[in-house]
Amino acid sequence: MPTVPQSIQEQIQMLEPSAVIELFQLHLTLAVNGTDTVYYYHAGTNEIYGNIVFNSITYSAVPCEMDGFKRSTTGTLPRPTFTIANANSAISVLMASYNPLNAKVVRIRTCKKFLDAANFSSGSNATADPTAVFESNDTWYIDRVASENKNAVQFELATKMDLLNVALPRRQVLEHCPWRFNSPSNTEDTLCTYQGSDTSCGHKYSDCAAKFPGNEDLPFGGFPSARLQM
Repeated sequence: MPTVPQSIQEQIQMLEPSAVIELFQLHLTLAVNGTDTVYYYHAGTNEIYGNIVFNSITYSAVPCEMDGFKRSTTGTLPRPTFTIANANSAISVLMASYNPLNAKVVRIRTCKKFLDAANFSSGSNATADPTAVFESNDTWYIDRVASENKNAVQFELATKMDLLNVALPRRQVLEHCPWRFNSPSNTEDTLCTYQGSDTSCGHKYSDCAAKFPGNEDLPFGGFPSARLQM
């Protein structure tokens, strides 16, 4: 198990520790979600309301939080939630464009004193330390969309171990196609029968129809009538 850096241990033991900063990374991959894109967020709390730079990466100030890390002795793993503001339907548009399921969510917790020098008006910070994080592998995966409205979208998360479990029925009723896109560079077996030159797919029914114009029997693996929002 990774150890907590000495710098973080010292902060925990102080009577007046530096403010804890939570940063979030949302990783979408081409094979799973239809695009290779990483989004960087922070909640805009703990005395910093603008964007934050940590380890030379800029995190946008967007109201968001992760909750539900309670662990029990029953053997069940926690299933926390990641809630993010849906201002101007930004997250709804993202979900309409790409399949968010199984996307990776990384939580990074550090202290204000360890942020990059770019965050301070003086332009310097002698205590900046990109390795000073509470947990080095705080990684989760989106298992389902728990709720969606004009104000916020909430994702239920799971560990990679949970995602690997085989459940009955084997097929999940999802509106996005789960098949690996058969791009020209793909060398793995897939149920997708596309033979064209496109290199990516949004895994939506409309994407499949566009790649097979005039074909009434599409190799679409999703269920178009199933909606993420319940």
